[in-house]
Amino acid sequence: MTATVRLEPAGRCRWDEPVRIVVRGLVPRQPVTLRAYLRDEKGTLFRAHARYCADARGEVDLTRAPALGGSFVGLEPMGLLWALEPEKPFWRFLKRDVQTPFAVELAVLDGHEPEGGRLLGRTVHERHFLPPGVRREPVRAGRVRATLFLPPGEPGLLGVRERVLWATSGFWYCFRGVCLGDTVKGPGIGLLGISLGADICLSMASFLKNVSATVSINGSGFSGNKSIYYKETCIPPLGHDLRRIKINFSGLLDIVDIRNDIVGGHENLSMIPIEKAQGPILFIVGQDDHNWRSELYAQIASERLQAHGKEKPQIISYPGTGHYIEPPYFPWCPASLHKLLKQPVIWGGEPRAHSKAQVDAWKQILTFFYTHLGGNWKGASPKL
Repeated sequence: MTATVRLEPAGRCRWDEPVRIVVRGLVPRQPVTLRAYLRDEKGTLFRAHARYCADARGEVDLTRAPALGGSFVGLEPMGLLWALEPEKPFWRFLKRDVQTPFAVELAVLDGHEPEGGRLLGRTVHERHFLPPGVRREPVRAGRVRATLFLPPGEPGLLGVRERVLWATSGFWYCFRGVCLGDTVKGPGIGLLGISLGADICLSMASFLKNVSATVSINGSGFSGNKSIYYKETCIPPLGHDLRRIKINFSGLLDIVDIRNDIVGGHENLSMIPIEKAQGPILFIVGQDDHNWRSELYAQIASERLQAHGKEKPQIISYPGTGHYIEPPYFPWCPASLHKLLKQPVIWGGEPRAHSKAQVDAWKQILTFFYTHLGGNWKGASPKL
């Protein structure tokens, strides 16, 4: 091997942090191919590659060098991560055990051959989700099944950034509080959820006290296929019609229109009574969401809040963005197996636009929580 791969920060970093990738020791103007490999927790291989040409000094710095082809083109310093694709069809990239990092192998190959030429250099980069010293404690109380993460030292000092990272990695999350009975003990409770998890958070914010801020990522705000019960309250399901399923040109199912029409708009009986929420709600929306029409649902939620004398909520909509808006640099999931339909469905979005939306949404969510839960957040991190 004749080339060296240098990373900044070196060794390992948190998943939401960008990493600078620089290849040195090449011949000036030498054509090379960079490849990234990662195996998820189920052992499925994810891969991405891009073709570059070294500069006059024999270097390829991904912050300055545009990709000439491969999994993406153009100047994309983090493209080798967000463009990762599963070897297994219709497989979604997930992180369940936040105690272990993902190891990303980066390889430099000579030339632009489709299968790659001689190996010139390689390195392994770890991306973690959990700061050192944090303990993971399972919670089992009645019907409650949860996980409590305890930082070293004084309780409650775990950073908002880490908690948002776990929440957007596949969980809905209760910040700075413990659920006890029919309330949450605060103060300063924040909720975040995606898809159905977002609707769970909206329900909690509507019925439970001490919730100071809620983030809904592509939620609907409606009771979907089953009724929602809380004490004497029952919210009937909106329901769906499977005859509305479409099949796209690739033979995949498109379920965006299977839900029943929203008769009565924001007064529909199946809508979660979000006007009862004590704290503000941030709606993060993908305009090309094909799970359901998230942008329409967010507008109806806004109408409901204003009709009940509440302030107009913040809605951030992203064009070219699908259903699973996840942490920065998570690979885009265009389609995967639907657990209920047992068939692959499309989730929408376009890779570059979706990736950029995830980075911006991350900053917006952190700013929102720091604003309403307290803290020292002063805007986007320079690293972002």
